[in-house]
Amino acid sequence: MFEAVIVDAVRTPLGRRKGSLALTHPVDLLGGVLRQLVGKNSLDPASVDDVIVGCVDQVGEQGANVGRNAWLSAGLPESVPAVSLDRQCGSSLQALHFAAQGIMSGAYDIAVAAGVESMTRVPMLSTIGIQGHPMTESLKHRYQLQRWNREFFDQALGAEMIAKEWGLTREDLDRFGLRSHQLAAAARAQGLFAKEILPVEVPTGPDSGKTRIFTEDEGIRPDANLEKMTSLRPAFPDLELVTAGNASQITDGASAALIMRKEVAERLGLTPRARFVSFAVVGVDPITMLKGPIPATKKALDRAGLTVADIDLFEVNEAFASVVLAWQKEIGASWDKVNVHGGAIALGHPLGATGTRITATLLNALEARGGRYGLIAICEGGGMANATIIERIAH
Repeated sequence: MFEAVIVDAVRTPLGRRKGSLALTHPVDLLGGVLRQLVGKNSLDPASVDDVIVGCVDQVGEQGANVGRNAWLSAGLPESVPAVSLDRQCGSSLQALHFAAQGIMSGAYDIAVAAGVESMTRVPMLSTIGIQGHPMTESLKHRYQLQRWNREFFDQALGAEMIAKEWGLTREDLDRFGLRSHQLAAAARAQGLFAKEILPVEVPTGPDSGKTRIFTEDEGIRPDANLEKMTSLRPAFPDLELVTAGNASQITDGASAALIMRKEVAERLGLTPRARFVSFAVVGVDPITMLKGPIPATKKALDRAGLTVADIDLFEVNEAFASVVLAWQKEIGASWDKVNVHGGAIALGHPLGATGTRITATLLNALEARGGRYGLIAICEGGGMANATIIERIAH
């Protein structure tokens, strides 16, 4: 088996809904990331064996294999194929798994794992034709009604159920949301995102004919405080605890990672930054649906022969505060190792792009702190999760 390494991981700055990236087509958004990733590493793009792209709402501007369209829109070689996949919020982390596993098996020498989601231009749930709440007839599959006796499946409701199961209060959730903004604001102020963010040229207006360079995440609120958090009303009528302040933001963005066989990277004069240690994918109860990071973390650790104490940094996607808080109660990780640069509550959660976005953030955090092992865990709609352990390569 060959060793797969991460040579680079990058992302766009993340734009708020109807924010700086709203006028940028998702194909062009991802295409710009792919073009810059290749150029940044002085790589012959024709040497890439495959491009694997995560995207959740693959319809409209994100339809017809958005990964292939992005590669071609970037002016990159027609000879390089691409595929787009959907494992819900973990889509680009799954793309990372498939890219690394292809290299480890010998099927690839060089692969790109990436993700994109323009939640402004292609609203969440567009693939099933709804933009409201709760779920409509299009999701009420008969087998689901019979098996679980539920009228619909909803992530926010699942997050609320998790909070109550683990005895979490509204204040617990709000304090975690505040923590995310504070850590992300501190990381940005210290320039800790600079290495992972690629600038994006964006229009200044729909008809202005002018552009500007977009370089910083828009969702971070440096002035966030607990009083503001507690004043927010629940996000939906049926909820008591989940609000816009303790859940991830609707966001636009793209991200990508360059994965190679170690010997190939060395032959090309590129410096591997991390290697892959283990992978895990799990399924869980589709009603609460967001508990998956707990068994996925345990499975990834078991496969690696590691313990919680061996991991220097954890990145658990902040889809909702209750997901990370419940995970921490079960796993027991020290808070000074968890989401140390903030997470999706502050930065945003561009669904298909989140996995490789988190990879970039974790890799840079490990390097900044001199850590060795990092673990990523992401919950997913439908009751799934994936997890990945990487090891920083010290130089």
